[in-house]
Amino acid sequence: MTTTLINKNNNVTVGKQQINILSDAKDYFASLLEQIAAATSRIYITALYLQDDEAGRKVIDALYQAKQANPDLEVKVFVDAHRAQRGLIGSGDKLGNRGLYLSKAEHYKHPIDIHGVSVKGKEIFGVLHLKGMVFDDKLLYTGASINDVYCHQGDKYRLDRYYLIQSHELTNSFCQYLLVNFVETGFAAKLNKPNFPDLLEIKKIVAKQKSRLAKAKYSVASTGKADTDNAIQIEPLVGFGKRRNGLNSTIRKTIQQSQHSLVIFTPYFNLPKVLVRDVAKALKRGVKVTITVGDKTANDFYIADQSKFNTIGIVPYLYEMMLYRFVKRWQKFIDKGTLTIRLWKHEDNSYHLKGLIADDRYHLVTGSNINPRAWALDIENGLLIDDPQGHLTADVSCELQNIYDHTTIVKSCRDIETVRDYPNKPQKLLKRLRLAQIDKLLKNLL
Repeated sequence: MTTTLINKNNNVTVGKQQINILSDAKDYFASLLEQIAAATSRIYITALYLQDDEAGRKVIDALYQAKQANPDLEVKVFVDAHRAQRGLIGSGDKLGNRGLYLSKAEHYKHPIDIHGVSVKGKEIFGVLHLKGMVFDDKLLYTGASINDVYCHQGDKYRLDRYYLIQSHELTNSFCQYLLVNFVETGFAAKLNKPNFPDLLEIKKIVAKQKSRLAKAKYSVASTGKADTDNAIQIEPLVGFGKRRNGLNSTIRKTIQQSQHSLVIFTPYFNLPKVLVRDVAKALKRGVKVTITVGDKTANDFYIADQSKFNTIGIVPYLYEMMLYRFVKRWQKFIDKGTLTIRLWKHEDNSYHLKGLIADDRYHLVTGSNINPRAWALDIENGLLIDDPQGHLTADVSCELQNIYDHTTIVKSCRDIETVRDYPNKPQKLLKRLRLAQIDKLLKNLL
């Protein structure tokens, strides 16, 4: 790349020793609890959800215990309001995770704040998908939320990427964004307090904050000149909506300006059309592209027991159908050796990795699934890391090897199952969906 992708007016400079790439879900959970216990001034946690299960209860208890030991500790948690107030799909729990938040609040003297953010009037049309956990001046950035599977607290885990970064300026930018856009505006009421806004009030809030969120950005305070030739630069990114979306623009530029190699992670294979075109152009100019996706059985919506199959269980099959079409269309680049498709599968575990690596220099770590829903509906963020001297090469290579150890390479579309290979229930449902043309709508919401 001839020019840097980093915005020189809105980035932080760090050394290699300030970035630690964690290896797996257990390391993530151990680090999360460790950082909570060690925090002295502030804890800001942002995730899609903090689940009412063993891992979620351990995290909430740890947050409250840290607050009781240090009443001056600022503790704020931000989760999607819609997701927090419904049970798991198929459960009858009307309070959802909020029931846990309310019950825990009754048992501790010094309160913590658990904010519910609504970016759309209904969950299906968009959720809070911002990620990032701040502990004093450390940022734990991952696409993972907080529950038993993400934290590997049982027999199964959901693999993600986990970057622990030390930077006062970076953490300040994350905290300031949340304060300015959700707390000071009053747009994110507390889920662990009575009288949370009803649906009518939420719709009014959504209408008021829509334009604000579309324009909001992370602001990094300048610390003067840095040795940018030998250091690592990080730009925090956020995006909401189709237009002027900073995160989406950076994803496109990273692909468009790649010259030698491009690595793409996405858990749900449904790339936006503009990205398919960008990837195709990269292949045509000789860039070696590797796309790693989860096998349909590694999708968190996959239902192994066909006797329990329901409508939501069709999602992994739809993604596999789109992958089949993509491989079939671009087979010539697979044959040429410039396109590699890797399918991740490890026993009964699931895959949740997202992001890009371009030319072994640019590393985009994000919570965005890089699909049409993330592109247009959810509010998303990420970190663009520029490592021109390759300080992170060894650590990233180790990260990649851990991922690739559980992948197989797709040689042709014949390596991928088709509708005729599926069990009876998915086959029948897919036929009905195609007849009703609902699959087109689903592809834009997935």
